[in-house]
Amino acid sequence: MSRWTPCKRREFIRRLRALGFDGPFSGTRHQFLVFGQNRLTIPSNEEYSVPQLRLMLHEAEGILGRDISQQEWQAL
Repeated sequence: MSRWTPCKRREFIRRLRALGFDGPFSGTRHQFLVFGQNRLTIPSNEEYSVPQLRLMLHEAEGILGRDISQQEWQAL
């Protein structure tokens, strides 16, 4: 089993769009992605560390209502 690795911002957005999110749209301080009536704020870092990536994926899982496995994330 491979380990979680840092993710570039552009790649993170591309993968979330593959999961059904729309955007990114401009906000006041950060851009955000939309899924239904829910928003997921996207920090402006060029690359996300593993803890930051896992935190944002946990929030995305709550919005989607299902788990995102490491294998699914790597396959996107």
